[in-house]
Amino acid sequence: MDAAVDVDMADLVVTSHGPVRLIELNRPDQLNAMSEELHSGLASVWDTLADDPQARVVVLTGRGRAFSAGGNFDIMTRVQRDSAFREQNVDEARRIITGMVRCPLPVIAAVNGPAVGLGCSLALLSDLVLIADDAYVADPHVQVGLVAGDGGALVLPLLVGLTRAKELLFLGDRMSAEEAVRLGVANRVVPKDKLMDEAMDLAGRLAALPAQALRETKRAVNLHLEQALATVLEPALLAERDSMHSPDHIALVEKIIAARARRRADEKG
Repeated sequence: MDAAVDVDMADLVVTSHGPVRLIELNRPDQLNAMSEELHSGLASVWDTLADDPQARVVVLTGRGRAFSAGGNFDIMTRVQRDSAFREQNVDEARRIITGMVRCPLPVIAAVNGPAVGLGCSLALLSDLVLIADDAYVADPHVQVGLVAGDGGALVLPLLVGLTRAKELLFLGDRMSAEEAVRLGVANRVVPKDKLMDEAMDLAGRLAALPAQALRETKRAVNLHLEQALATVLEPALLAERDSMHSPDHIALVEKIIAARARRRADEKG
């Protein structure tokens, strides 16, 4: 299949496959954890796609063995200390969420591996989710002292109900691929080696549908999410912003960074 590169930021690549736009998170060595470039690219790409007259469907995936590991501890450390960067980070999170909800094109998440934190939110905010049989999703914001404001608190209760959403967000437990389907977080489990073929086949089926009917149906269904955007999003994001420089978060991040440094030293020794 011929593919034209529409966006090539190093950390975020968008290619055209006929009417399908494939977004790939491209930090495989870091399990597609966020960089400044990737986070800002995800904030702007949805408007770019919405303005593409030839685009009909989006497929979102990660290169390598992870969908996205979510947060980057170097960025977390900078966010703790730099208030301007913290505000930028929250603004970009807002644009990622609203961009995905309001993007007129249906978005298929091909979850090829772990989808954690913001990676989990990207899957939750997609319209259809195919998940590899060995993948999992988890939102461990609370475990690192953060409010789960950038997607989990907004979307998860609509998918799994309040009680189960609270359990998943409070404890940060992993959902296996099978459990994600059972709970309504994903549509179906796919063998890992067939994931992208199935995602692109599904995208082709959607692209062949009448475009206006498909787009307006997405918009109508997402009015449920729009209600949550109007009431939940801003308080959740501001609460997460405040937790980004809380003593608990700072201490937990320092502990995790120190533990990783010790493991690397032991491996070298």
